[in-house]
Amino acid sequence: MTATYKLVQWNRHKKVYDVILGLGVGTYLGVFICAGLLTHRAPNEISLPILAMRALATLAIILLHVILAIGPLARLTDRMAPLLYNRRHLGVTFFLVAATHAALALGFYGGFGVRDPFSALVAGYDSYGSISGFPFEVLGFLALLIFFVMASTSHDFWLANLGARTWKALHMLVYVAYGLVVMHVALGALQAERNPSYVVLLFGGVIVIAALHVAAGMREFRRDERGVPADAAWVDVASVDEIEDNAAKVVCFKGRERVAVFRYDGKVSAVSNVCAHQGGPLGEGRVVDGCITCPWHGYQYLPGKGQSPPPYTETIPTYEVRLDGRRIMLNPSAKPAGTPVAPAIIEGEAAS
Repeated sequence: MTATYKLVQWNRHKKVYDVILGLGVGTYLGVFICAGLLTHRAPNEISLPILAMRALATLAIILLHVILAIGPLARLTDRMAPLLYNRRHLGVTFFLVAATHAALALGFYGGFGVRDPFSALVAGYDSYGSISGFPFEVLGFLALLIFFVMASTSHDFWLANLGARTWKALHMLVYVAYGLVVMHVALGALQAERNPSYVVLLFGGVIVIAALHVAAGMREFRRDERGVPADAAWVDVASVDEIEDNAAKVVCFKGRERVAVFRYDGKVSAVSNVCAHQGGPLGEGRVVDGCITCPWHGYQYLPGKGQSPPPYTETIPTYEVRLDGRRIMLNPSAKPAGTPVAPAIIEGEAAS
């Protein structure tokens, strides 16, 4: 979270993440190419450019599946939060790998004729209705265009200027691009493969991604279905002792947005569970240096005000709370975003 736009908002965690990611990418490509050179000897050797293309393609597929799995896994276990926190760096890395694969393929297969490389690569097919003759390269190119738009708008500058809903809708196109990539591989590389394990791996990945999304969606649906009725002015939502200090309890109200009830410094405050940045679950974060800190990207809010600390301007809805002994009573009607609400003071606990 920064007051001004920076090209890359690095901190220690992001630097460690990016170093590990870079080493992982380099190691995978090096091992893949070296293994290919060692195992494919004359007269069945494979040229270095083709090995590089295959290494980049397989790495891109792996990274894409990891990216798509992080979201639902983070809903199923908070252990995935660090990966989700840095997912945009992973997404940009994936795009660079995929774009390098595409550039190498265009140059290698379409760079030696009178046509320009792209038209040479997609020309000469008899019919779009034929599986064997379908121009699968076009599918990969369309997917790459979507990934380019996503990578180029991943910065918070675009999030702020496009608006959260538009930005999110734009980035949901990743699922369209994923489908194009699966078809690109199925109608392309897999047509020449006789080993069924490649088909199993590709479509097994599709099944895993679909299953994770369904499982995460069902979990969230069940939580909302078990939600507390919001038909009273004040609702008993928890005991103070149920909430760890500097942490929150997420309250699900039927038909309403979830509420994060935080205990901190001998006080209790309640705010919307939805971060104004990208809709992150604030109730899964903690109070750090007096501010509610979103576990997804580190955006912060003052608990009793629903406002980011100056000079930041993000705001979230707030809720009235009071204590009945050790029981937390919550008014389920949200206050307008950024409305200051006095916190409930926990008797006998001195604020630190």
